[in-house]
Amino acid sequence: MSQSKLPLYAIVELLMRLTGVNSQIGNYKNHSERGDEVLVRTTNGTIQLSKTLVLSQFNRPEDIQKQDLESLALRFRRRLSKA
Repeated sequence: MSQSKLPLYAIVELLMRLTGVNSQIGNYKNHSERGDEVLVRTTNGTIQLSKTLVLSQFNRPEDIQKQDLESLALRFRRRLSKA
């Protein structure tokens, strides 16, 4: 795996785990990488992840604890609905 290309399924797996903490997060739509951060767009909004966290999910998902997920879920920003 090249250093600049993150495994998509690791991002999707993280979203699935995060949805267990916050059901409002929604499903994966797309993502963009900027520096060490990954902005993930979901059906309900956006959440910013670190590349390090995505790689942890890929290599050693058991190292990501529930309290890490709870803290991360607080970063979720719900999309404003169109009136």
